[in-house]
Amino acid sequence: MSASPLSARGLCKTFRADGRAITALSDLTLTLTPGVVTGLIGPDGAGKTTFMRLAAGLLVPDAGSATVLGLDVARDPLAVQSSIGYMPQRFGLYEDLSVNENLDLYADLQGVPCAARPARYDELMAMTGLAPFRDRLAGRLSGGMKQKLGLACTLVNPPRLLLLDEPTVGVDPVSRRELWAIVYRLVSEQAMSVLLSTAYLDEAERCAEVILLHQGQVVAHGPPGQFSAPLTGRTFRVTGAPTRRRRLQATLARQPGVLDAVLQGESVRVVMAPGQRPDCTALSQTLGEPVRGDAVPPRFEDGFVTLLQGERREIPIPQVRVTPSFRGDAILVRDLSRRFGQFLAVQRVSFAVRPGEVFGLLGANGAGKTTTFRMLCGLLPPSSGEVRVAGVDLRHAAARARGRIGYMSQRFSLYANLSARQNLSFFARAYGLTGARAAARLDWALDAFDLQDLAGMESGALPLGYQQRLAMAAALMHEPDILFLDEPTSGVDPLARREFWTRINALAEGGVTVLVTTHFMEEAEYCDRLAIMAAGEILAIGTPSEIKAQAPRPDGEPESEMTMETAFIALIQARDQPE
Repeated sequence: MSASPLSARGLCKTFRADGRAITALSDLTLTLTPGVVTGLIGPDGAGKTTFMRLAAGLLVPDAGSATVLGLDVARDPLAVQSSIGYMPQRFGLYEDLSVNENLDLYADLQGVPCAARPARYDELMAMTGLAPFRDRLAGRLSGGMKQKLGLACTLVNPPRLLLLDEPTVGVDPVSRRELWAIVYRLVSEQAMSVLLSTAYLDEAERCAEVILLHQGQVVAHGPPGQFSAPLTGRTFRVTGAPTRRRRLQATLARQPGVLDAVLQGESVRVVMAPGQRPDCTALSQTLGEPVRGDAVPPRFEDGFVTLLQGERREIPIPQVRVTPSFRGDAILVRDLSRRFGQFLAVQRVSFAVRPGEVFGLLGANGAGKTTTFRMLCGLLPPSSGEVRVAGVDLRHAAARARGRIGYMSQRFSLYANLSARQNLSFFARAYGLTGARAAARLDWALDAFDLQDLAGMESGALPLGYQQRLAMAAALMHEPDILFLDEPTSGVDPLARREFWTRINALAEGGVTVLVTTHFMEEAEYCDRLAIMAAGEILAIGTPSEIKAQAPRPDGEPESEMTMETAFIALIQARDQPE
C-alpha cells in the first residue's frame, strides 16, 4: 500500500477574536487513505476549513505536525502548495476575464509550460462540459458552471492530492452530480487522492471514507456504513394525517427515547434510543387520529445526528399566532414574466400559495427562481403579469405589501459591525416599531432565537448558524404575514439546518406563510407544496409525493425509492431531452 497523501499528528490551532481565544483544532490526528475520495464533515466551527488551510500550508499550527505527499507542511509550505490542488469555499475566479483567460492566469501561477496548455485545456473543458463557453466571461456563467471552472483552474497542473472545501454549496442538484462525476473520474483515471468537505450528508455518503470533526477533534473516521450500521432497528417512519404532519413531528420530538424527528414527505422519520420504539398508541390519543410506525433502514444522516446528540438541547421555539390581514391566497401569481433586454428570464409563471403554507421554489442554477423570488418580494418589477402578495397588487402598491412581509436573503445582509442587539433595534425602527412595542419585540427575538448570550457581539463575528438565526429574527421583528427565505441554510451544517426548520415549522403552525428557495433536496421534503422551475417556466407543482409521482423513473425502480433529488434531476433531464 502506498504512503498516505496526508497525515496529521497532534494538530492544534487557536484564533483570537474580540478578546476571546477560539480553539479551532485540538490535538487532531488522522491519516488519509490514498487514491480515494475522503469526506470531511462536522457542525459549523468544527475545524474543517482550518484543517484544510493548515494542510495547504496557508496557516501555521500552534502545535503538532502535518505531512503532505511526504513533505513537512510547516517546514516547506511552498513545495506543498506547488504539489497539491486546493479549491477554497469562495474560489477566486476573475469575472471580467473569459473562461480561457482564467485558465491562462492559473496556468501562469502554477508554472504550466505554454506548449502543454492546449491539450490540458481541451481535456479540462471536455471533462467539465465548458468547451462551448471558452470565450464567455466568467461573470456570465451560472453558479454550477463557475464551480466547474474553479475546479478546472485548480486542475490546470494535475495534482496528486486535491483539497476541496465545500465545492457544491449553493449549486443545484444537477450541477452537483456533474461535479461529483468529475471528481470520481479524477480518482479512477489519475489515481488522485481527494479530501472534500461538504455540508451535504448525501455527498458524504458517496465517499469511500468519512471523517467527522467536532470541536476540533476527530469523532469518527471510517466508511459511511460504519456510521449508520449501529442504528439498525432504531429508525422508523411514523405516519399520521398528512395535513397535520408538523404537529406530529413536534409531538414526537418530545417523546422519551426520541433522538431525532424530521419531516420526510408526508411522514416523520424518527431515530430512537437503543431498545425503544415510537409510542404510536400515545401519539394517536394525543393527536386524535390513527398513527402508525414502520421500521426503515438507517441512513448515514441518522448516524451523523446520533453521534452528535451529546450536544442536543431544547430549541427555543418562536411563539407566534398570526391572523392574516388579507382574504384569499397569501401569494397569487398569474402569467408572470420578466425580461432583461432580449432575454426572457421568467415566462408566464402562475401559482398560488395558501395562508400558513410552506411553499418551496426549486430550480437549477439559471432556471429563473431567484428572479421570480425577487419579483414576489417587490424587489424587482415584473415585465408583465399579475402578482398579489398579502392581498396587495405589487405592481401598484409594492411599499404597502413590503410592510406585511419579512425577507431573509441568501447572503448575510445585516450590518456586520453592529452587535446582534443593535441590528435588531435598527430593523425594529426600519419597520416603524418604537417605544415599548420595539423593546418587547427585541426581547422576543433574543429569547425565541437563543441570542441573549451573544446580543453584544458584533454580528460579523458570530458563527454562521447564529448569523442565520439573527437574520431570521430581524425579518420577523414586525410580525409579518409572509416570510420569504432565499436559500436560508446554504452552507449551514445539518444540525443548524434542523434547528432552522424547527423554527420555520413553528411559524407555519402559527399561521405565517413561508416561501423558501433551496438547493437542499431533503429540505424540499419539509415543504407543503413545491414548484420546480426550468428555463423560466414551471416544470412541476404539487406536494413532495406528487412531484415524485410526476417524475419519470427507470424501468423496475419502485416509487418508494424515489428521492426528491432523483425526482428533480429526472424532471430536468426529461425536459432537456430532444423529442
